Amino acid sequence: MAVSEIQQAIQYMEDHLLEDITYVDAARSVRMSGYSFHRMFSFVVGMTANEYIRSRRLSLAGQALQEGGLSVIEAAYQYGYESPESFSKAFSRFHGSTPRQAKIKGTPLRAFGPLAVKITIGGGSMIDYRMERREAQKFLAVKRAFSNETMLDENGRSIPDFWGECGANGLIDGLKALRPQGKRDLFGLCGPVLSSESHFWYGIGVRLDEETGPAEAEALLDTGCAPWQTGPAEYAVFPCVGPDGECVGQVWERFFQEFLPQTGLLQTDGTDYELYYEQGGKGLFCELWVPVARG
Repeated sequence: MAVSEIQQAIQYMEDHLLEDITYVDAARSVRMSGYSFHRMFSFVVGMTANEYIRSRRLSLAGQALQEGGLSVIEAAYQYGYESPESFSKAFSRFHGSTPRQAKIKGTPLRAFGPLAVKITIGGGSMIDYRMERREAQKFLAVKRAFSNETMLDENGRSIPDFWGECGANGLIDGLKALRPQGKRDLFGLCGPVLSSESHFWYGIGVRLDEETGPAEAEALLDTGCAPWQTGPAEYAVFPCVGPDGECVGQVWERFFQEFLPQTGLLQTDGTDYELYYEQGGKGLFCELWVPVARG
């Protein structure tokens, strides 16, 4: 997504702010899939498109209530809420004051203006990658649904905590034991964000092939594990080097801000994954595999 496309999507949201729109509609306005747009907008702008829409509406609602002429009920429906109760709750979180208090002159409110994306000089640095083709792949994974907002949660602990939980209850060891020594690589599988859903699936798994113990794999199905299949895809593969998972987020940021604009490639709606080698290179935390295609 180029700077002009991000600005075009923002302008679309501004033009239709009081209509029933979501990030999916903004994605269509720049001819992108909801999944690719959601992740790219989030990493480049620092918030999701839905958060942007919500913040702009609440900002305008506060201004309208302060100026008078609107009741709380009218403001709730005008600014996209299904009930005055849900509006009041969201309004109070955003402004720190209730809608009724906002109608009183002198009540402090928060303003959130339209975003303007500016061109800055960047790049000029090396980013290591390679291209790999993979046919359909099968995995056995323990998986969980996470909110689409997870990638930007303040503490960034949801998925790492999931790894910790699966390690503590023995599921990760159980998965690794399915594989022969030297081939016990782990995969952090991230499914696409669907336009009809508020959550995406993330799984921790191992490759499911002829070297995976069939009887043991069958037993793990009873513990919450499930098959996970990916289709044929071309992947851009990036080494994530560092002592912890922070390096993965840094690679994602460079993927969207540098790699895609420089190469002209687009992320597709397949599963992307982190590959944690049983025997990785020095300093390698994992590899990030992202399905891509020529735009």
